[in-house]
Amino acid sequence: MFNLTGSCHCGNIHVDVTLTRAPDEYTPRECDCKFCRKHGASYISDPSGSLVISVNNKDLLRKYRQGSRIADMIFCSNCGVLVGAICQTEDHFIAALNIKIINGDITFGVGKPVSSKALSADQKVPRWKKLWFSNVQFDPSAT
Repeated sequence: MFNLTGSCHCGNIHVDVTLTRAPDEYTPRECDCKFCRKHGASYISDPSGSLVISVNNKDLLRKYRQGSRIADMIFCSNCGVLVGAICQTEDHFIAALNIKIINGDITFGVGKPVSSKALSADQKVPRWKKLWFSNVQFDPSAT
């Protein structure tokens, strides 16, 4: 197991990540939607890993739904950093994490372009359930 931490620039949103493989074995996904491109986001996830998202000041946590309006993009309204994408399924959250927020000099594999527009809304959640973190701790009262 590989334990990593990360945060937005001001430290209001903090993440604790457990990966089941070395970081350089992950191929970050670079979504081609306008929102992700403008943020320079590159996402990883590990369905067998875990992700804990903690928020110091919940008033500064923001979410933004765009595109198919299924997942929330979460970011800090104080510093503007995009933390990742989160989706609430029937009984839990699933999420993908923007690697740009990981602390330290961590090397991931080479990013791979992906197109969120290539899948219909009905195809997205089943795909995310296979790829995204499924062990996600996130306080829903923060959203």
